[in-house]
Amino acid sequence: MNPDLDLALERVIRAPRAVVWNAWTDPARLERWWAPAPTVCRVDRLDVRPGGAFVTRMSEDGTEFVPQVDAIFLVVDELERIVFTNAVDSAWRPADPAPVPMTAEITLSDHPDGTDYRIVVRHGDPDARARHEKLGFAEGWETVAAQLAGFAESEAPG
Repeated sequence: MNPDLDLALERVIRAPRAVVWNAWTDPARLERWWAPAPTVCRVDRLDVRPGGAFVTRMSEDGTEFVPQVDAIFLVVDELERIVFTNAVDSAWRPADPAPVPMTAEITLSDHPDGTDYRIVVRHGDPDARARHEKLGFAEGWETVAAQLAGFAESEAPG
């Protein structure tokens, strides 16, 4: 991780890796936690494979949905790692997305209490990193990680 270019967070999710993985790779599950509540998420495309599309929309009122993410998956290592970027859209066109172009790497590993969940979001330059941080990276991504944890923990056997 480069502290001048990257933002990161990590947490322990008290659920097995397979449950967390399924929350990331099943559209119906992803919709339940991907946008900070009370925002509602709709998954248009979730083709979890290298080169596959990752397209979501969001709604504040559950009626009118606007674009949220239009990205592609770069790396998919089952049960271990997902990497996606919004710098290339789902049609494989170069993109300049708002608020910033980024590449996100999500890693899952075993932890005595469940899953060690880590995210590194990489930016092309210090200004993009600073802009993302100022726009609320920590609050937004931590909220979504907490929602993922709550969802996965409710789905975990036990």
